[in-house]
Amino acid sequence: MKILSGTSNQRLSKDISKQLKLKLINTNIKRFADGEIYIEINENIRGNSVFVIQSTSTPANDNLMELLLCIDALRRSSAKNITAVIPYFGYARQDRKVAPRTSISAKVVSNLITNAGANRIVTVDLHAGQIQGFFDIPVDNLFTTPLFARYIKRKFKTKNLVCVSPDVGGVQRTRGLATKIKADLAIIDKRRPEPGKSEVMNIIGDVKGKNCIIVDDIIDSGGTIINAVEALKKEGAIDVFVFITHAVLSGEAVDKIKKSKIKKLIITDTIDNTLKIKNNSKIEVISIAPLMAEAINRISNSTSVSDLFN
Repeated sequence: MKILSGTSNQRLSKDISKQLKLKLINTNIKRFADGEIYIEINENIRGNSVFVIQSTSTPANDNLMELLLCIDALRRSSAKNITAVIPYFGYARQDRKVAPRTSISAKVVSNLITNAGANRIVTVDLHAGQIQGFFDIPVDNLFTTPLFARYIKRKFKTKNLVCVSPDVGGVQRTRGLATKIKADLAIIDKRRPEPGKSEVMNIIGDVKGKNCIIVDDIIDSGGTIINAVEALKKEGAIDVFVFITHAVLSGEAVDKIKKSKIKKLIITDTIDNTLKIKNNSKIEVISIAPLMAEAINRISNSTSVSDLFN
């Protein structure tokens, strides 16, 4: 087993390799003056099982192309099998046609990765679970709910908790966390008048006098979550904590969060936000390196991955 790191999240790749007590493959990844990406593998990987770690976060297209070229370079170097480890799977929000004459981009991306030569996919909290079916190769979709549950049990002293789903689509994820920490469940009913904007319509459930935990897979501009927090505070919630797997944090999201009524935002390191969140005490990062390292180890040893979901 060998680990190859792309450039999108080298910090996470190093943490994973450290957990596995392996050195990263010696590679030369650079960009020419016109933006073309060049990949060169500087060691023999013939007959090895190789795991390529690369999030398709900002800049999404560059990081996606880099992943494809890494896979192709490994295939042409006679790697035994290639697993694409994609902590954050970009384009996942475009998993269906929401209007006439639009692309199902998640399907296009899955085809590109498969055709490049990947034999397996490992990812974390896909925005839509059905994306697993877009691939004609095995997909392991890991969940952060157990990580969040352990964090809450360790850090939160109060029992007066309610888990809140920011929309109807996230109910299953929120219910899973609520079950693990033995908390009540509430749902925010919202609508989107246009892409990137949301309006809270109703809150289903009792949040008055309680500490709320919002759990979601992605925070992008932050507008939806901040609106949800304000709505919960208006309904009498004491404090609101937000747990997010993929912190895209585009535009002025970090400043918005700093000024918001969010008590604390807990995110994972599927996307490297080290520079963005520097000196922001409201945001805390939980590492998924141990989870991903264990998944990689189990796949390499052909043992069960499903135990990691508990």
